[in-house]
Amino acid sequence: MTSKTEITLEHFYIFNGTYAKKEGEEEKKILYYYPVSTDSETQIKNIGLGEAIIKFTQSFSPGQTCDYCHTHKTRQIYFEPEPDFWMVMIVGIPYLWKTKDDTEYIEYQHDEVSSSVCQAILKQTYAMFKLFMGSFNTILNDPDCGSVLLLKHKLDHFYSRYLPSLKLNNSDILDVFQGLQFLPLDKTTFLHVQCFMNLVEAMFSQVKYTAFLYNDQLVWSGLEPQDMQVVYNYLVSTLLPAHLETELHGGSMPRNSPSPFTTSHYGKFVTGPSSINEPSGIGKLPKVFINYSTTPVSLYLVVYRALSATICLFVDSKTSLLMDLFKSLDTFLGPQLTTLVSLVAEQCSKHVSFSAESCPKYLYFNKLNLAYKSTIHLDNRRCSNVLTTPEVLRIITDINNDTKKFKEAGEIVIKTMSEYWVVGKLSNLREFFVVTQQKNANLIEIDDEVRRLCDQQLKSIFFH
Repeated sequence: MTSKTEITLEHFYIFNGTYAKKEGEEEKKILYYYPVSTDSETQIKNIGLGEAIIKFTQSFSPGQTCDYCHTHKTRQIYFEPEPDFWMVMIVGIPYLWKTKDDTEYIEYQHDEVSSSVCQAILKQTYAMFKLFMGSFNTILNDPDCGSVLLLKHKLDHFYSRYLPSLKLNNSDILDVFQGLQFLPLDKTTFLHVQCFMNLVEAMFSQVKYTAFLYNDQLVWSGLEPQDMQVVYNYLVSTLLPAHLETELHGGSMPRNSPSPFTTSHYGKFVTGPSSINEPSGIGKLPKVFINYSTTPVSLYLVVYRALSATICLFVDSKTSLLMDLFKSLDTFLGPQLTTLVSLVAEQCSKHVSFSAESCPKYLYFNKLNLAYKSTIHLDNRRCSNVLTTPEVLRIITDINNDTKKFKEAGEIVIKTMSEYWVVGKLSNLREFFVVTQQKNANLIEIDDEVRRLCDQQLKSIFFH
């Protein structure tokens, strides 16, 4: 009889070695440590060990930073997001209790933890912090109240809530890609959406950028792809699922209303006032920081939803948030968005395709525009809602690591013991993975199947 554990987050810490000038000041370098209940002596010891590993590995490859370290029981991931600031995540390897000759022993499952996936998650934790709090140096250089103490406070405020929500056991290649799932529309419908979003920005000068999503798929965005990448991840993995769950439990519906909708349309604010008819206030609006490639700016994130469509409005943080503004937005957005959704839904219904369980599944990622498409994953909410095995997902991640060695194009084909064929193709910064389970198939038949899928799904993309 065996019992298996899961991947666990053992430790997570952020430090800056330059803050400890001399011996005895080691505690000054600690900016954040998780779990918070860890005593200071253990924190200093672990951070000192991590710092020693970083410096030791740099002696072998000057100019290159340490990415990760494998031990028997853990996987240690290192990331330097800003000069001298280090983030370290230590992940516990899952293990099995086994019995042999009436003796119990532990067998660690090292293959079940992907270093590249863990590193992608660590980078994601920084990107999410930077989105809502600003970069470390932005906080330190704040002319009003910038200080190390403020940075520690913000790190504690954010990560103490964010880290428990990490889904390490459901993470896979999608965390590495961090892609955007676009919704393909015909030219006329897309033009309707684009004109509508431009009209919103023209009518409301406070709105600096906009984005439009339908069923968690991106239709239009005025942000840079790198900024939209982080915002999109927050929307589809955290904000919108929480909002839909509240709706299902009736939390956002007026209980004393004769109708579930109090207006002539189906729109409502996800972030902002819960109801424009109640004088209870606007509520807390999240602030986001974007445009780090030039000059970082802070904006309010106003999210408005009608039926299956979601609009993101990035409002100037200098704007006075009065109820009149939200009433004007609701009056304009609600009716127009309800009409626009019907156009988009009509187009989507024409392109719905159903694939049988036995059909080949594929995953496509374009590094140029961060677009991805997957029939392996039924959604992008990290809930283990996938149509293949964990082993196959790990193989895809391994192939992705190997394709980085290719200069421009290449192909890798792997057959598993369970009769799965996994094919990975790289061409022009585009990656295409095909998964199929066929007994007694040969390489030529699998190659023909991949070509057929390329022609069917990626008509306009040329593979060398």
